[in-house]
Amino acid sequence: MFNAEKVKNDCVQWIRDFFENNGRGCNAVVGISGGKDSSVAAALCVEALGKDRVIGVLMPLGEQHDIDKAYMLVNHLGIRHYVVNIKGAYESIIAGLPKDLPLTDQTKQNLPPRIRMSTLYAISQSCNGRVCNTCNLSEDWVGYSTRYGDSVGDFSPMSNLTVTEVKEIGYLLNLPKELVDKVPIDGLCGKTDEENLGFTYAELDKYIRTGVIEDKATKELIDRKHKANLFKLQLMPTFDSGIETKA
Repeated sequence: MFNAEKVKNDCVQWIRDFFENNGRGCNAVVGISGGKDSSVAAALCVEALGKDRVIGVLMPLGEQHDIDKAYMLVNHLGIRHYVVNIKGAYESIIAGLPKDLPLTDQTKQNLPPRIRMSTLYAISQSCNGRVCNTCNLSEDWVGYSTRYGDSVGDFSPMSNLTVTEVKEIGYLLNLPKELVDKVPIDGLCGKTDEENLGFTYAELDKYIRTGVIEDKATKELIDRKHKANLFKLQLMPTFDSGIETKA
């Protein structure tokens, strides 16, 4: 049985401990999309550190149709925030690539998350910050993140919590329901997460926590995605030279 209050309190303490050991007095820097994950991550940081030590960063790619939800969050939490439109950076990189290089759709879709992470670190290093990763267990399980984009950060409060559990904590944190219940859209190609994945988060979360899944084809799809994307969760492979170190 998931005890949302206990997990929330333990997570808040974990964030405090992280900053005590890895950045005493530093600020938490959170990329704000207006979805449940960035909303819950920011709210957890506010409860752990206080609103004066949490900085939100809104990073639209040109016009963002749901950016009002991102503003709703930073206003609800009362946190300092910056807005950086990444359209110019994105177009500049695309224009600078070799003209004879055929860019895949995936290349163009994954570039914005990587630009956003560079932007977060630029702001973080200028604000005595630590970047908060906003991924959850459900997304990580099937590789639904961009490597060196939204998959990274300095600390990750929700990587061991499913979508279902993150939402329960969001309710407990008294976040606006519009944010917690907002249908997750990838922000890359305009489809919902579940349209891209081919199954629902409810099915995935139940399978992760209980091992139970009704549809054999869905199980095979989840298992295939999980296996194919494990490399995203592992440290970069390194060659072992066999040479002894004594330091």
